[in-house]
Amino acid sequence: MIGLILSALLFLGIGQAHAQLRLGVKGGLNIATVHFSTDVLQADNVTGFQIGPMIEGSLPLVGVGFDAAILYAQKGLETKNVGGEKTTLKNDYIDVPVNLKWKFGLPVVKIYLAAGPYVGFRVGGNKIWEIPGSMVDQVETKSFSAGLNFGAGAELINHLQVGLNYGLGLTNNYSMESLSLTKNDGKNRGWSVTAAILF
Repeated sequence: MIGLILSALLFLGIGQAHAQLRLGVKGGLNIATVHFSTDVLQADNVTGFQIGPMIEGSLPLVGVGFDAAILYAQKGLETKNVGGEKTTLKNDYIDVPVNLKWKFGLPVVKIYLAAGPYVGFRVGGNKIWEIPGSMVDQVETKSFSAGLNFGAGAELINHLQVGLNYGLGLTNNYSMESLSLTKNDGKNRGWSVTAAILF
């Protein structure tokens, strides 16, 4: 994962001198959940949001470029105990995604595909979550996360981008201990619907 991030940053550094750079603001709706290594805890989707500044560059190769952002993002999960009572676990992150981007289409409307690594740092939310009436004693959240982004969308009149993104967490962001004393890890996963304005 660190190698992927370093490679992306090296790519940005090499291409920066020749790239046409644009700044913008990106925001959207997150539909997040957590994938645990066992089924002891049933994790359902929880909604949140993301927002922050971004930069985009296009390289001399036709349609090829990159984007990067610093996003305040909410992630987590919702779970039910045996009595049907819901508990929402939501944490705040600063996510830093760096994506390679390919655009094609007409000048007025272009389609884009994007993929790349991200790192995240938990800046809000409880570190320890108690789930009453569950087989799980507690869920502990970690401070660092990393993963991969896969996205697609459309760019309108060269300034507005609307997209759909899937975040595949690769690091263990949560750990839980069940009554059987087995320890299980969980990774952030989720979809996001985003819009960005570029200047």
